[in-house]
Amino acid sequence: MKVVISNQSDLPIYMQIKEQIKEQIFMNSLKENDALPSIRQLAKELGISVITTTRAYNELEQEGFIATMPGKGSVILPRDNALVKEQYLKRIEDAFQLAIDNAKYAGIDKEELILILKNLLEE
Repeated sequence: MKVVISNQSDLPIYMQIKEQIKEQIFMNSLKENDALPSIRQLAKELGISVITTTRAYNELEQEGFIATMPGKGSVILPRDNALVKEQYLKRIEDAFQLAIDNAKYAGIDKEELILILKNLLEE
């Protein structure tokens, strides 16, 4: 697992960690039952506070991406988890909204936009 912290990012550090782990799950770089580094280990590797990594892991757990077992660490949960599915749906909705907005700016009508989607689905 690779996490890179940027001082230029507008996101707080815990959010950068959380989003990068989620992205690796979405991209299948991190798979079901893969173990994450311990909170202390990740904090040490990144040179940040344990409190920061704890917050990132806690939020990932609340969102259904990981499970943490005391004394055993954190592991990636199955992707068919309902909370993870909800995250995918949110990403899809956001992407569709961006496409709709771009189509409006470009003067592309609804029918043409639907045709584009159908063509992409057939690829």
